Amino acid sequence: MKLVAPSILAANFNHLGDVIEMLNNSEADLIHCDIMDGVFVPNISFGLPIVEHVHQIARKPLDVHLMIIDPDRYIDDFCKAGASSITVHYEACTHLHRTIQQIHELGIKASVCLNPHTAVALLGDIIEDVDMVLLMSVNPGFGGQKFIENTYRKVGQLKELIIQRNSKALIEVDGGVNLQTGENLYKEGADVLVAGNFVFNSQNPLETIAALKRL
Repeated sequence: MKLVAPSILAANFNHLGDVIEMLNNSEADLIHCDIMDGVFVPNISFGLPIVEHVHQIARKPLDVHLMIIDPDRYIDDFCKAGASSITVHYEACTHLHRTIQQIHELGIKASVCLNPHTAVALLGDIIEDVDMVLLMSVNPGFGGQKFIENTYRKVGQLKELIIQRNSKALIEVDGGVNLQTGENLYKEGADVLVAGNFVFNSQNPLETIAALKRL
């Protein structure tokens, strides 16, 4: 499966409505929304009001990535704001299984994210319960960072775990995605590529998204 999820964190927020309409008309499969609190990661992005406004005009599912501490407090709110799936960090959840259950009880998809230093093996007890695993291929918090090469190995390890446990989980990768890294990630078993700067800093975002789909 080859899905593309442009991250609007890298978009021009002066023209956010136009950006979402462009994504509606693109080959993008999801719209990735990075929520940062300035505590779990060293940056602050946007929150519930932006997600609500995006949801009003988006015709693609909203893939909401909570890079925040204590995400359980806000899961209901982001579901009401229009999230089709919610990703929480393994590192931020004391009771991860309970958090995943909470998301599923709201009728949306649940995903867990691993930071670059977090081992795939730690997902052994949860892999059958999640719809997707997001691997960070940069340190979370800022766009435009260099791709961490070890991510290829982690994708392979995760694919093996998914097959061994007969899990239905998709593999999503976020950070430093371009045509070269994207092609290699797909080869290793990734299903969903998150791309921010590569899409929105390009001269033709529509064509850039199409090119990622063609890999």
